[in-house]
Amino acid sequence: MSGAPTPRTRNLIGRISASIADPVLRVLVLATAISRTGRGVFLTVTVLYFTLVVGLTAGEVALILAATSAAGLVTSVLAGQAADRFSARRMLIGFTAASGIGLIGYVFAGDFVSALIVAVFLGVTDQGSNSARMAIIARAFDGPERVNARAILRTVTNLAIAIGSGAGAIALAVGTGEAYRIALAGAGVVFLAGITQLVRLPARVDAPRAAGAGGGAAGDGGAAGDGADAVDDAGARDDGVDAAVDAADSADGDDTAGTASPASTARAAGAAARQRAGASTPGRSPWRDPRYLLLTLLSAVFGMQFGVGEVAVPLWIAHDTAAPEVLVSAVLILNTIVVIVFQVPLSRGTHDLRVAGRVSGIAAVLMGVACLVYAIAADGPVWWAVACIVAGALAHGFAEVLSQAGGWGMSFELADPERPGAYQGVFSMGYSLASLASPLLVNATALSMGFAGWALLAAIFLVSGLGLAAVGIRAARP
Repeated sequence: MSGAPTPRTRNLIGRISASIADPVLRVLVLATAISRTGRGVFLTVTVLYFTLVVGLTAGEVALILAATSAAGLVTSVLAGQAADRFSARRMLIGFTAASGIGLIGYVFAGDFVSALIVAVFLGVTDQGSNSARMAIIARAFDGPERVNARAILRTVTNLAIAIGSGAGAIALAVGTGEAYRIALAGAGVVFLAGITQLVRLPARVDAPRAAGAGGGAAGDGGAAGDGADAVDDAGARDDGVDAAVDAADSADGDDTAGTASPASTARAAGAAARQRAGASTPGRSPWRDPRYLLLTLLSAVFGMQFGVGEVAVPLWIAHDTAAPEVLVSAVLILNTIVVIVFQVPLSRGTHDLRVAGRVSGIAAVLMGVACLVYAIAADGPVWWAVACIVAGALAHGFAEVLSQAGGWGMSFELADPERPGAYQGVFSMGYSLASLASPLLVNATALSMGFAGWALLAAIFLVSGLGLAAVGIRAARP
């Protein structure tokens, strides 16, 4: 049997290799490959480290995870706003360094309080890094290149985490406290090594100086954003600029030529009009953008599908089906393969709002089907349970890939180009909220109610996914 790579594998390698040609993406790919390998080690050992080495109960572990998600929820917004005012490069480097130190800090966590402090610290630094990275991508790339960059980075992330998970499995096999601590310390050191690449990011990925020239308005949301809007309403911009901005906010269109869509082009034109008029307040606050807030909310609801894969499916397999527990690992591997192979090709064209809407609708149907197929795995022998879980995992994997692609496209195209950090911070906040709520949701539905709970989950994902489809398709209308 030949060991030669398949055409699809060669295409995948070619796409990742081609990304190295862009200096910004090259840095992000290499830094991600390094740091996420450490992350893979951490993800493999952390829960068992809490329970077997630190001695925490399952309830205490759940509380730590919830607190971590809550910290990330707040940080994603604040860090996104800061990335519009300060250097996103320095923020990313700083948060990455802090994350590496935090991972090493787990070695010294000996009780619930110390583990909670370290976990919350890591929740802050991880979301801070993500918000800064999203702002960098939004500034460094346009149209299809932005979605392609996200897809490539997600592919590299999954590859790196898979490698790190293999390394972390060594600690699990040894099973001693020292092995766990060495693994966590090593994960932190590897994470820190990613900084060697991040320092090479060019200055052009930072916000223009003019964006921060207006005092607190440049990076502030909430009340500060209200003040910025009040300045606009008071007539700080002339009527011609207002017209350009209004046209930018409402412009839609299709993009079949592989360039920026008319919507994003018009927004950029509005931004340029503001700058020519000498406006001191950059862009629009995402908190004053109802369409973007709706996008964030629907994405957060659909994003709870990650909780299905991480919490509901493993416990469903172990306690409610005849399938062997080793199937949990097989499902994780299957999901990783689907993401690695299909994320980049299935993300093509989703900078077009119509395409982003369509793939979100397909993801909704696939996720609904996945939930129902998972549910019927409980009613049958081993072969039936295995077949249903694998089929459900395949549908789930493609739903995840398509929903991510559609969400990225809409989150970039519907954002104000002058405030990419603030907009991406708000969008990331939605996923932090999903991470916080999903364990509670799946426990209250699928794990407590059986088939009825799975059917309720299917309805939730179908409605939220079709809602996302409607947002994208409607925004693309002339």
